Amino acid sequence: MTHSRLMARGFTLLELMITLVVATILLLVAVPSFEDIIVNNRLSAYAGRFTSSVQLARSEAIKRNTQVSVCVSSDGTSCGSGNWQQGWIVIAGTTVVYREQALPGGLHFTEAGGATSLAFQPIGIGTTPATLTLCSASPLGQKEQVLTITAAGIVRAQTTATGSCP
Repeated sequence: MTHSRLMARGFTLLELMITLVVATILLLVAVPSFEDIIVNNRLSAYAGRFTSSVQLARSEAIKRNTQVSVCVSSDGTSCGSGNWQQGWIVIAGTTVVYREQALPGGLHFTEAGGATSLAFQPIGIGTTPATLTLCSASPLGQKEQVLTITAAGIVRAQTTATGSCP
């Protein structure tokens, strides 16, 4: 009786192979889904950072009673030219209120009209509305967040999957 119980312990080679095949199939299905979640979270995080920057610029314009801008900045100290993925600053006169570093590779951030700055007057009204697109070309398809900024400083974000990310 003791001898037969010892023989019945463990897995057979066939059971182990079937388990490995099932685990591999599950991983092949799950990994792309996780990558999609990561891309969406990155886009949402940077869209949130830009939204916070716009809201900060508007409130600082009212608080300081002066024009405050959100503008493209590659050096983090002054407004420049180029595109928004180089980074941006919130600036009141010559005082940098907030600084955002360049976006990581794979993310693109552009303004539809090519604008490199958004300014708010002392009463909190923006000088021009803008539409910016933050996108990522992932292996699973293109994802983007379209940020629409009204003259009142309200930012509306819309997620789409039909973008034209470079």
